[in-house]
Order: sequence, then structure tokens, then C-alpha cells
Amino acid sequence: MGKLTGKTALVAGAGRNNGKAISIEFAREGADLILVAREKKDSLNEVVKECEKLGAKVLPIMADVSDHEQVERLVQQGLDRFAQIDVLMSCTGRRAHQDFWQISYEEWHKTFEVNLYSLFYLAKAVVPSMMKRKTGSIIALGGQASVTSQSQRAHVIASKHGLFGLIKALALELGPYNVRANLIALMTIENVRANPEWYTDGKGGYTEEDLAAIPLKRAGKPQEVANVAVFLASEQSSYVTGDRILCGGGKYM
Repeated sequence: MGKLTGKTALVAGAGRNNGKAISIEFAREGADLILVAREKKDSLNEVVKECEKLGAKVLPIMADVSDHEQVERLVQQGLDRFAQIDVLMSCTGRRAHQDFWQISYEEWHKTFEVNLYSLFYLAKAVVPSMMKRKTGSIIALGGQASVTSQSQRAHVIASKHGLFGLIKALALELGPYNVRANLIALMTIENVRANPEWYTDGKGGYTEEDLAAIPLKRAGKPQEVANVAVFLASEQSSYVTGDRILCGGGKYM
């Protein structure tokens, strides 16, 4: 029996990178899945196929989780299909690199919509059913931006700090209903970047200097993020809430 057998997980941002790895690992551990992506339907369908091969029942949905009306619809679709959502996993993120004085009003607001408002919308739609059943785990990917500052990312830092604040607020208010909320602060993970030019090697990866600054002397893998997500989604973390787990090879101490 897997760690998530009998549970249904909603994964937002499931089509690539960390979201893909988490979805597949959830399936491997026995969960049924509601997989959500905003674009690249073919990529999402590939994830669906891999999860179904592992025995999971999967409902794929194309939707923009920064739009609360779309979120309300997709959550209802998930509840209609599976009757329960035990795990809410948010992997969405917008990480534009811009000097503060170059950030437009539009970019500032869009960054908050994706990085922060989306979890508010998802939780607002999912939490009532969790409260009723007195069980649930809410998990957000936050990154280094949730715990410290970085140059050229004022909008990302502000929204991701807000994300951790929301996680703590959810944990406090939902604790009496046995609903937990936690954040994974991941750092230096090998992912395919939408904008590789923003990264120090110009290709979306990491330089030798970047890796030398990490105690483990290497970048992490999406699978290692997925392992942490399974822990927080499962009963193994039943007394962990309102907290963040750093998944960065010791980079931030």
C-alpha cells in the first residue's frame, strides 16, 4: 500500500518540471489525481499517461488558476469526479527577473495573481470540503524567494513571502479541522526554464560557482522535491503544519 492510497490530490502546475515529478510520485504512492495546467495540453497529457500507467485515476483540466472563476469550476469538476480532495498541491510560479524600477504595474499584478492569489483561490474552493471531512493537506512550492531576498525580483520576493504568510494563516485557522498547510522552499533545482537567459549560465542551469556555494555541491532534481511533497501530503507529516521545508542542498542556512 502506498503512502497516499485512498487519497485524491489536486496538483496545479502539473504539466512540467516539479509539478510533473510530484504528480507522478503521488500516483506511484497510490493517489488519484486532478491535474491542472494553463497551457501545453500535450505535455499535460503525457503526465496523465505516466500516472495512469501507475494505476492512478486521473482528471486532466486546462485552466488558469490565477482566475478565481476558473478555479471554482475546476475544483467542482474534481469533486464531482472523485467526491473528495485530500491534498491541494500548488506548483504554480512566475519568476520574471527585472530591476525594481523596470517592473510595470501589469507585471507586478500578474506576478501576485500567479504566485499568491492562485493559492487563495484554490484553498477557498477546496477547504470547505476538507473542513467537512476533517482532513486535508495544503502544500505550496515557494522557493528561496519565500525566505530571503534576491536582486531583480522585488515582485517575486514580495508575492512569495506573502505565500508563506498565507500558508501560516491557513495552518492556524484550519488546524482545528485537522487540515494542515506547509510550504516547500526549493532552491537550485534542475528544471527546464521558460526563460533560460535569466540564469547565471545563460542556459537555465547553474555555474560551477553556483554549485560550489551549496554544501552538497550539486543541483537538486525534481524527484527530490517530489519526495518532500509526498511526505507533506501523507500521514507521515501528521504533526507538521504552518512550516516550511527547505529543499536546497543546504544552500540557505
